[in-house]
Amino acid sequence: MLNIVLVEPEIPQNCGNIARTCAATGARLHLIHPLGFDVSEKAVKRAGLDYWHLVEVFQYESLADFFSKNDVKQMWCLSTKAPKCYTEAHFRDGCYLFFGKETKGLPEDFLEQHREECIRLPMRDTARSLNLSNSVAIAVYEALRQLDFPGLLDYGKMKI
Repeated sequence: MLNIVLVEPEIPQNCGNIARTCAATGARLHLIHPLGFDVSEKAVKRAGLDYWHLVEVFQYESLADFFSKNDVKQMWCLSTKAPKCYTEAHFRDGCYLFFGKETKGLPEDFLEQHREECIRLPMRDTARSLNLSNSVAIAVYEALRQLDFPGLLDYGKMKI
């Protein structure tokens, strides 16, 4: 199982898309406050997120709170500033994938503390970044590919 950690996400639609990726893949979703939106049961129902019940969601007051409550054996920090490509990472079951807020990414001091665990998605130098939910999906599916897609269907409904 993978763990997706969103540090201070700001845009509710991105969080909804990421929650859907978690629902489809069985990944856990960890939300680090402050959030730029409401994830109460009422707000989730109003937004029509009918898959939210399929997602294990955990909320934390801060990164310090997160680390005090989780035994993180492997982590990868995704950042446009990272020196290594995401394909150089060797993902293990239970790893944590950290993503920063849409406007600023992960905090600089956090990236420096975890420099060896920083990876990036390649893109043109004229592009600032990819959409957060797209970045999460790319990283999650690369990790799952390396793990041989555990617990996921490996067939479709079409007959050959």
